[in-house]
Amino acid sequence: MAINLDTARAAFAASTDFTVGLEEEFALLDRRELGLAGRFEQMRAAAEADPVLAESIAGELIASEIEIRSGRGEDLAAAIAAQRDRRRRLFALAKEQGLALGATGTHPWSDYRQQQIIDTEHYRRVAEGLKWVAWRNNTFSLHVHVGIRDADRAVQVCDRLRPALPILLAVSSSSPFLDGQDSGLHSARTQIFTKSFPRCGIPDPFGTWDAFASYVDLLTRTRSIVEYTQVWWSIRPHLSFGTVEVRICDSQVSAQESDSLAALIVACVAQAARDVDAGTPVTDHPRSLIEENLWRAVRYGLEGEMIDLDRGRTEPTSEAVERLLEWTAPARGELGIELSFPALNGTQRQRRMHEAGASLEEVYAAAVAETRETYAGALEPQLKGSR
Repeated sequence: MAINLDTARAAFAASTDFTVGLEEEFALLDRRELGLAGRFEQMRAAAEADPVLAESIAGELIASEIEIRSGRGEDLAAAIAAQRDRRRRLFALAKEQGLALGATGTHPWSDYRQQQIIDTEHYRRVAEGLKWVAWRNNTFSLHVHVGIRDADRAVQVCDRLRPALPILLAVSSSSPFLDGQDSGLHSARTQIFTKSFPRCGIPDPFGTWDAFASYVDLLTRTRSIVEYTQVWWSIRPHLSFGTVEVRICDSQVSAQESDSLAALIVACVAQAARDVDAGTPVTDHPRSLIEENLWRAVRYGLEGEMIDLDRGRTEPTSEAVERLLEWTAPARGELGIELSFPALNGTQRQRRMHEAGASLEEVYAAAVAETRETYAGALEPQLKGSR
């Protein structure tokens, strides 16, 4: 798909603030052994019997992965309601097809060398251009789109949210296991995707649409990219939808976590937009410093420390989360957003179980069961120990 920056700017001019779209990636699993199962094409063909589901699923690089999309919701509540309906349809179809679905950022043991790239022009291009980097990327994540009117404003919102990305990753981490062992990381997904792909991770601040467009134009003219989706930053203006897309988070084991994380991201985007409108001063911290916090989130998740870049000192990551919640409180109040996270995130729950003596197979089976019970049910139950 050719990149038309004039059309993209018009998409932001026509956009509506704080519309929401959700994208959740799931692993397709053999129901008995819970290994990755390359059956996306079978799922896509079976979904044709359900027009709503057929329009809502997409492939994501490998044949053992499937993405479910809410479509545009006029607000967060509408997007979550649509996504819950689509999840139920997806889980019902997976059951009919003899499959299970997983929602951790990585699969704990399946060999990436045995996974097949799906046969689309885009992913053939990705695989040919990136080779091992693409082959190795068997990962699963959550993406949230938030409508922002005006292209300059969207770029400035992305700029302001750069320091928040490591905090969001720490909250969302759910991928401690990879290649049949404990990686020692809280988000192995981020290490093998964000740290490997080009044009990925924390972007530079651009300040204006013209500066951003000049960068994209340079990439296009030098044949570095042929389509904008080859820019894989952890936050980016989406040229087709007129949204700010936040792409930093691991997939979430439970539906409650996914919904609350999406709500927190919407609040972050909305608060940044309000700050842009108010002319609230902001420091454009160097990418190199934000990347220091990104590594801390990858390695230690919620259990480590982060650098308070405004004060030049470290603080427990839990305090950084509290500051993020304090900053977004006005937007959450305005939009009626309530958050309910479990006391331990996905990585912490899995690792505690493993350290208590459970095998990786037992840990993953428990995570898959929690995913099925919360995503597939008519109502998402509240987990105990919420904060």
